[in-house]
Amino acid sequence: MTLNSLNAISPIDGRYRGKVENFAPYFSEKALIKYRVQVEIEYFIALCEIPLPQLANFNPSLFPQLRAIYTDFTDEDAQKIKDIEKVTNHDVKAVEYFIKEKFDTIDGLDTSKEFIHFGLTSQDINNTAIPLSLKEALVDVYYPMLEELKTKLEDLSEDWKDVSMLARTHGQPASPTRLGKELYVFVERINQQLVGLKKIPHAAKFGGATGNYNAHHVAYPSYDWKVFGSNFVQNKLGLHHSFPTTQIEHYDHMASLFDALKRINTILIDLNRDIWTYVSTDYFKQKIKAGEIGSSAMPHKVNPIDFENSEGNLGLANAIFEHLSAKLPISRLQRDLTDSTVLRNIGVPLAHTTIGFSSTLKGLSKLLINKEKFAEDLENNWAVVAEAIQTILRREAYPNPYEALKGLTRTNEKINQKSIANFIETLDVSETIKAELRVITPSNFTGI
Repeated sequence: MTLNSLNAISPIDGRYRGKVENFAPYFSEKALIKYRVQVEIEYFIALCEIPLPQLANFNPSLFPQLRAIYTDFTDEDAQKIKDIEKVTNHDVKAVEYFIKEKFDTIDGLDTSKEFIHFGLTSQDINNTAIPLSLKEALVDVYYPMLEELKTKLEDLSEDWKDVSMLARTHGQPASPTRLGKELYVFVERINQQLVGLKKIPHAAKFGGATGNYNAHHVAYPSYDWKVFGSNFVQNKLGLHHSFPTTQIEHYDHMASLFDALKRINTILIDLNRDIWTYVSTDYFKQKIKAGEIGSSAMPHKVNPIDFENSEGNLGLANAIFEHLSAKLPISRLQRDLTDSTVLRNIGVPLAHTTIGFSSTLKGLSKLLINKEKFAEDLENNWAVVAEAIQTILRREAYPNPYEALKGLTRTNEKINQKSIANFIETLDVSETIKAELRVITPSNFTGI
């Protein structure tokens, strides 16, 4: 069977492939292999640059040819490595053998082949390749998509900054606010989480079979391999060098990163539910697309499906992020294989996350504000100005102002503009204070 969007098991590679295919260069099987090749090649070049005695005469002019092995990496190259893996039953060793075959095709490299993967264990490759792919995926795909969504929220916040609206706390009418401000709350929440997210290091393990550079040290005891490893990881790969480690990265920083991504998703789930509720209360209409059907039974319906789709995908992403952050930092003794299994799935929650981003952005772009409904709700809830009146009365040392307003408003009778105006006239305050109270309305009692 040829894999396509109709027979893919995962909706990421099926229904939603078009929305997430920009992650393929970072999290596909080919991508993982390519990043492994990149680390192996850069490590070999770094050994030449020490230089080790046996590599002292290596011609640096060959470095571009070596780097071309991963910069020009093809589907055929990836398949070749998979074919080797069928024999070796070891994915990283297959990469090593592939590179050795490539060396055979370049004059002057055959005597240097044994310094490919010299002194390393598989996790020196995996625990640098995967953090590197994750870092670049965030920079190239995740951050731009989140910024696009955030910019849309900022634009709507500015457009609707003067739209007064009835707030609801515990689902009940509360002191009025402004629509633009309520949307900007989410912008600020995301901004605060981005500050923390971008400070989390992309950490990598690099130190041999049990993290101590045993093989390196026994072969070349005079070299400072710790300095070499830190320089390679930090300056060549642009990652943070974790040291000391066991055979694998501790994943504590990666767990922090997944928790941070999960918090941003949670903020957006909160946004989705709020907008969904505003649509259900008729604060927003939605742009109608020709030919689109909202319900198979009810022709009139225009459902807020984009916000629902986003909530579902972000929730699924968070469940996987939760497992990753809880599982990865735990490994038996110096290493077990469970991290390898779950690390192959880090692209999955990121894919669901960006599907959520796209759906929220699409939903926001379809909103049509129903200003009449905002005004209607405010007009029907004059009781909310009671807070303003009693606070001014407190300022004027009026006796028991809270209790006076409570007696007026905490009933089952309708409070309207007239009943508030009549109440103001009964107050034993100056005409100046009454004039101050008379101008307060649900639409202008919105704070700063």
